[in-house]
Amino acid sequence: MNPPYYPVSDFGPMMKGMVIGGLGIVHVFLAMFAIGGGLLMCYFQWLAQTGRSPNARRFVDGYFKALVLISFVVGAVTGVAMWFVSIQVSPRTIGMMVEEFHWVWGIEWTFFSLEITAGYCFYRCSARLPDRDRLLLLGIYSAASWFSLFWINGILTWQLTPGDWSRTREVWSGFFNPGFLPSLLFRTVTAMTVASLAACVVINTMADLDRAARKALINKAAHFLFPMAAMPFLSAWYFGTMPEDSRRMVFGGSIVMTLFMGLATGASLLIGLYAGFALLLKRLYINGATATLLVALSFAATAGGEFVREGVRKPYTVREALYSTSVAPEEVTRLRAEGCVARDPYPLRDAANYPNDQVRLGAKVFRFHCNVCHTMDGANALRHLAGDWTPVQRRMNIAQLQRTKTFMPPFSGTPEELEALVRLIEWATAGRPREWPVSTDREDWPEGRRRIRAWLDEAGVAPGFLKPGERR
Repeated sequence: MNPPYYPVSDFGPMMKGMVIGGLGIVHVFLAMFAIGGGLLMCYFQWLAQTGRSPNARRFVDGYFKALVLISFVVGAVTGVAMWFVSIQVSPRTIGMMVEEFHWVWGIEWTFFSLEITAGYCFYRCSARLPDRDRLLLLGIYSAASWFSLFWINGILTWQLTPGDWSRTREVWSGFFNPGFLPSLLFRTVTAMTVASLAACVVINTMADLDRAARKALINKAAHFLFPMAAMPFLSAWYFGTMPEDSRRMVFGGSIVMTLFMGLATGASLLIGLYAGFALLLKRLYINGATATLLVALSFAATAGGEFVREGVRKPYTVREALYSTSVAPEEVTRLRAEGCVARDPYPLRDAANYPNDQVRLGAKVFRFHCNVCHTMDGANALRHLAGDWTPVQRRMNIAQLQRTKTFMPPFSGTPEELEALVRLIEWATAGRPREWPVSTDREDWPEGRRRIRAWLDEAGVAPGFLKPGERR
C-alpha cells in the first residue's frame, strides 16, 4: 500500500511545526485555564454558601465572565484552528488518530458539549439561582471540562508511549498507555495552578473591594497552588514512562529540547517558590502587575513543556507506527526502490521557476520528505543547515539521515531522488540562478549513484537510536 499523498499548504518562511506549535501552546494554556477555573469556581461557590468568604460569590461571577470571554471564545477559535492546521501539516497522523480513536473522540466531544452548555447556562442564569443550584451547575461544568481533558490526554500520550497497542492494536491498550496517568495528574495540577494565578489577576480588578477584602480572596485562591508540590514527582514519573531515546533528547541529546525543558523547569520553579513563600507561607497580598507576571511565567512553563512533549516524539508522530514524514516504518524499503514521489499526483507551485527537471524533482522530494519540519529559506531552513556542506557530505548525511541526527527519520527515496534533493539545496544556496547543471549528465554519476545506494544500505531502514543489529 502506498503512503497517501495530500495537497500541501505552504506557510512561507514559517516552519509548519512553528505554526501548529504556536497555536497548540495558546490552546493548551486556555484549556488549562478553563479546566482549573471550573474547579476553582466550585471551591469559591462552596465558600460562599457555607459562609466562609463573604465576597466569594461576587468573585465567582466576575471570574466566570473572564473565563467565558477568554477561554470559551479564544479557546474555541484556537481549537478549530488546531484541527484546520493539523490536517494540513500532518493529515496522515490526524487520520490515524481519528481512525484508531473515533469513538473516544466522540465521547470527548460529548463532554465538551456538556461543558459548553453548562457554562453558558451558568453565564445566563446564575444571578437568579440559589447557591445550591449554582454549585450543581458549576460542578457539571467542572466535571465535563476535566473529563474532556481525560479523553484527550489518553490520545496524546498514546502518540509517545503507545504501550501494548503497538502489538495488539487494541483501542484501550493504546488509550490507557504508560504515560496516561502521570500526564493526566500533571495536567490537572497545571490547570489548578493557572486558574489560581488568573484568579489573582481578576481579584485585583475588583476595585470596589478594599485591600483587606481582596487579600482575603487571594489567600483563598492560593489554596489551589498547594498541589504544585507534587509536580517534581509527577514529572519524574512521566519521564520514567518515556522511551530511553526520548529522555536522551531532553537531557542533552538535543540542545533545543534541553533549552525548552530548562525554560519549563525554571518558570515552574519561580512560580513554586513565590507561591510557597509569599502566598502560602507569608500570606502576602500581590498586586495586579505581580499576578500578571506570574501568569506570564505559567504561560512560559506551558510553552516549554508542550514544545518538549511534541519534540520528544521524533522521529515519529506516532511511536513505532508513523514517522514525522508520514511514512510508516514498513514502507521505507519499498519507497527506496520505487521512489517516494513517483506517484505524487500534485504539481509544484511555480514549477517554471526551477532551472531543470532534476531540481523540480528535488523540490517534490523536499515537499514530501522535509517540508513538515523544514523550510528552504526561512525557519529551520535546509539552505542554512546544509548549505555549507560539501556535495559528498550532503549525499552521505542525507542517505544516513537517521544516523546524522537520531531524531530524524530514515530517508525513504531512491538515489536519484536523494541526488535531486542535494542539487535543490545547492541551487538554492547559490542564489537560484536561471541555469543549473544536471548532475546525472556527468561521467562520474554512476559511481556517485553507487555510493549513495551503499550509504542507504549501510544506514538501513531502522530508526537511528537503535543499536546496530537491533530491529523494532
